[in-house]
Amino acid sequence: MAGVFRIGFIRVVGRQTPLLNNQNGLPALVQKCNISGKSIRGGARASKPKPWPYTEKRYGLLQALYDKTTKRLDENSKIICVEGPIAAGKSKFAKELADELEMHYIPEANMDLIYINPYGYDMRKLDPQLPELCRSYDATNFCREPNSPLAATFQIRMYMLRYSQYVDALAHVLSTGQGVVLDRSAYSDYVFLETMFRNGYISKGARSVYHEIRQNTIGELLKPHLVVYLDVPVNVVKDRIKARNLEHEVKSKVFTDQYLTDMETIYKQQYLKDISVHAELLVYDWSAGGETEIVVEDIERIDFDQFEIDKHNPKMKDWRFPKEWDWCEQRIKYCNEKDVLMNYFNVPRYDVPELLRSADDGKVWRDVWCNAPGMKYRLGYNEDCGDKGILTKTKLELRNSL
Repeated sequence: MAGVFRIGFIRVVGRQTPLLNNQNGLPALVQKCNISGKSIRGGARASKPKPWPYTEKRYGLLQALYDKTTKRLDENSKIICVEGPIAAGKSKFAKELADELEMHYIPEANMDLIYINPYGYDMRKLDPQLPELCRSYDATNFCREPNSPLAATFQIRMYMLRYSQYVDALAHVLSTGQGVVLDRSAYSDYVFLETMFRNGYISKGARSVYHEIRQNTIGELLKPHLVVYLDVPVNVVKDRIKARNLEHEVKSKVFTDQYLTDMETIYKQQYLKDISVHAELLVYDWSAGGETEIVVEDIERIDFDQFEIDKHNPKMKDWRFPKEWDWCEQRIKYCNEKDVLMNYFNVPRYDVPELLRSADDGKVWRDVWCNAPGMKYRLGYNEDCGDKGILTKTKLELRNSL
């Protein structure tokens, strides 16, 4: 059985939703509080409106007038992030946790989200035609060539992918009422950046660009309600890397004691310390694995109600809105303005060589990339990939993957 350290006050309470006064003296609309698993949620449940199809249907000011947001929210309409070192068993646990809590599971981001286009074509096949600084670079490449000048661009893109996933998670919660369990998140991405920097894989200039981008973007999100950290010591992490026997990991010079220790230190001394100010935090000794049901029981005991009673408590502050319209505005933002949020990544910096392409290289990349199968036109308008009825189509894809 996994050991557990609870950070924060936890006790068993009722499941009523209080109507509180905010700092302006207005009634505050808040979520129902304590998360509950299948066993508690079983049986008859209060009926809710059907989930809003946010991936297919626009949600703007007009829709907000007749389709409110809080009517779909219940005690499980929350964001949970599962964190931990490499090979900790996060993915398996996060899937099981999502199933037990009847939440939506979002797997850990990877570069396939960029390199495999919507038609299934792997853009990495284009590498032989591209200049060196325009070629693909993913986690496998990092394990094999960590000193590549592409390492910095790789980590910035990973932050973009995790940010994009988190925006989708917020849109899902607010549009459907279903909670979300994420395997890592945009909030913890800097742990990898800082670990790479400490071990000499990213320059000081690239690090400053990353943090400038992060400062420009992270404040647009609503922080998670709960973070579950699976703690695994360095020696066990190394054993698990060997056990799963992936060649690029086993033969990599990256996963040294120093690298893994730095990651653990940054996770515990920086990320967990910072996020626990805003979210509830559960830390488990996962050296020998653990039982998801036990974690669910611990989650059910967390008193989220206490954070709504004290208006000065920074925990869950992001999720306290005084009016129904404030909830709707947040929903519009994450459902309908994702492209605006992603544009905040465009921070102009021209002083870091490894993040720059020459004009000639950029021209070659564009010519090759934009003529690949499925990349000439927008999704749904590429005849070479089997799209039909193009002349009669009137709708564009509502949400992009980034």
